[in-house]
Amino acid sequence: MSKFMDNLWVSYGKAVIRWRWLVLLLSLVAVLGAASGGRHLAFTSDYRVFFSDENPQLNAYESFQDIYTKTDNILFVLKPENGTVFTPQWLETVRELTEQSWQIPSSIRVDSITNFQHTEAEEDDLIVADLVEETAQLSQEDLEKIARISRSEPAIMKRLISDDGRTTGVSVTLQLPQDDGTALRSAVEFAERMANDLREAHPDLEVALTGLAPLSNSFPRASQADMQTLIPLMFGIIVVALLLFLRSVVGTIMTLLVVIFSAMSAMGFAGFTGIPLTPPSASAPTIIMTIAIADCVHILVTMFHEMRHGKSKRDAIVESLRVNMQPVFLTSITTAIGFLSLNFSDSPPFGDLGNISAVGVMAAWVLSVFFLPAIVAILPVRVKAVPAEKSSVMERLGEFVIRQRQKLLIGMSALIIGLTSMISLITLDDRFVEYFDESIPFRVDSDFTRENLTGIYQIEYSVGSGDSGGVSDPDYLLRLEEFAQWYRTQPGVIHVNTITDTMKRLNKSMHADDQDWYILPDNRELAAQYLLLYEMSLPYGLDLNSQINVDKSASRITVTLDNVSSNDMRLMAEAGREWLRENGLEPMVAEGTGASVMFAYIADRNIKSMLGGTALAFVLISFSMVLALRSLKFGLISLIPNMVPAAMAFGVWGLFVGQVGLAVSVIAATSLGLIVDASVHFLSKYVRARREREESPEDAIRYGFKTVGMALWVTTAVLVMGFAVLAFSSFSLNADMGLLTAITIGFALLVDFLLLPPLLLAFDRKRQSASLDRPTASQAAE
Repeated sequence: MSKFMDNLWVSYGKAVIRWRWLVLLLSLVAVLGAASGGRHLAFTSDYRVFFSDENPQLNAYESFQDIYTKTDNILFVLKPENGTVFTPQWLETVRELTEQSWQIPSSIRVDSITNFQHTEAEEDDLIVADLVEETAQLSQEDLEKIARISRSEPAIMKRLISDDGRTTGVSVTLQLPQDDGTALRSAVEFAERMANDLREAHPDLEVALTGLAPLSNSFPRASQADMQTLIPLMFGIIVVALLLFLRSVVGTIMTLLVVIFSAMSAMGFAGFTGIPLTPPSASAPTIIMTIAIADCVHILVTMFHEMRHGKSKRDAIVESLRVNMQPVFLTSITTAIGFLSLNFSDSPPFGDLGNISAVGVMAAWVLSVFFLPAIVAILPVRVKAVPAEKSSVMERLGEFVIRQRQKLLIGMSALIIGLTSMISLITLDDRFVEYFDESIPFRVDSDFTRENLTGIYQIEYSVGSGDSGGVSDPDYLLRLEEFAQWYRTQPGVIHVNTITDTMKRLNKSMHADDQDWYILPDNRELAAQYLLLYEMSLPYGLDLNSQINVDKSASRITVTLDNVSSNDMRLMAEAGREWLRENGLEPMVAEGTGASVMFAYIADRNIKSMLGGTALAFVLISFSMVLALRSLKFGLISLIPNMVPAAMAFGVWGLFVGQVGLAVSVIAATSLGLIVDASVHFLSKYVRARREREESPEDAIRYGFKTVGMALWVTTAVLVMGFAVLAFSSFSLNADMGLLTAITIGFALLVDFLLLPPLLLAFDRKRQSASLDRPTASQAAE
């Protein structure tokens, strides 16, 4: 069977060389046809794309938004350099910004301290009016009154005004039209222009912009920033690495063509299939360019090696294809399996990344064994002879490994166990603000908001009463108030917004503003009348639809949190549900929801969903190894170097970083496909030496280091550098994924060089006695 396949690849190599011009033409036509799909590529600006349609947190959030006003919002945050905002100048600035914010596309509500609907009693009448109507004639007494009301009103304190009165906010609620890809961007860009105009008009005013709408708009910006910086950087690294390692300008150019064509084909596939570009999927070109190099390097390094030993270019091409066809195909398949397993992810962008990368990997394989040998046969290739001492580094490493096999086996085992034990130090934490680095304005402005005004993360509840109009029931209101007060005592809670604060304020106003009446009404009919009177007095756009549902059977509670961990947020949301179950009425039991809650659960959900994908990938890759090597023994031996590098990398991460987010859930699957590459190539050479050359295990190890050692070093170096480039991404999921993958690949080479050979020597003793004393090539030369 082995001889049949060798003859087949020899015939294939000769055919490619013979029909090289036709092969070249067909390759170019196929690449251009596939790449034409790139015109359909588009960036998405919806953070919901990170959640699958079956995600329960997403479904709960969408159901919540169907009941109340949408929560897509833009928050302007204003902080004068000196003093408080309670001056005629700054209150006028806030009032003007409030008015102008109604012009933002898709805006349906604007809230600020100036248009806060303050209630006062005037004899038997309830007066509902803007807290600040005119600023020109404000006296010091008026300013003090505005400051006092703002700081004492729970609805806006720590939400639209800070404790010290130095920072305020203007919140704009958006009702974005369905299936309009430009509406959100238009709204955010309009708000950004307003913020810039405000900064120019008031140099002594700090202006920040945050909210869910700027969050969504930051995703395509992060994607575009990465594509503009990482791809050129990766391209430069590839050029330098190839020139350094291959020492051939022609070889470098040919490899670059394969790399570029592979990325073009994969992105064209994404365009044809309608895959949206998100930060994870937009990193696919960088990943493909990195991986595509490996096949070319193995084929070219073997070809150059044969040419240096006297073979003609054509014979060297044929020999390189004969030797490398099986391992190159196997590494491509296993890498594609690893990426395809990302379809098990509960976060669709990672499935998209996996599909694009898998297509790119297979395109790279086709181009490497079809286009590459054809163009090599056409272009002139000159190879200089290299002195023996310069090419014996890997041979010396092989001799060292053979001599120190026992020490290496014990030492590497101890290192693996030690690093793996550090995995226990890792904690899961996903905070969507920290997905972006400080080159993204949303991150900077959100941090400024959290430090000066209010929190960014929220938990939302729709608390039912059980019947229409039940929000006016005294028992319901009392339990709702107790729930709000309980939350206010929880660590990390900054603000709780609830209808009970409005009801207490109305009760006080209807009793001549007597502070003793700042309590909940104890009569349902009276409470309903207060609510009706208040609603009738509210201006357009400031109604209670954001707090009470249509039939007044449920109300909304919004809990704003500090920069708590995602684990704490999950626990807090679940604790809130349990409090309602134990202390509220039966209809009041509700799940905590919101964008923050969705992101808090996504890493945990994704890890669970990827367990099946990673297990399937492991089984398929292991089966592929056994099948390709035609040996259960070698297949089982290969499991060790294929499993431990990821565990070692996570151990290092736990030791030096400690926290991982959504990226952790995909590393095991993707790296599994990549780290197999080195073990496949080494084992294929080892098995070839044992079967075809009938060499001893020791000589087979020497043969492996001599023939494929340098190629493995080159491809691993390029892979590590390529994935390390992702560490410069402005999107932390890509940065973490790239850096952790680079560490894993580095450990894979270490394991394949220092652990795999001792394992083979320990477990593969067949036919050793017949050739144990056979001299090495260097000994024979002596």
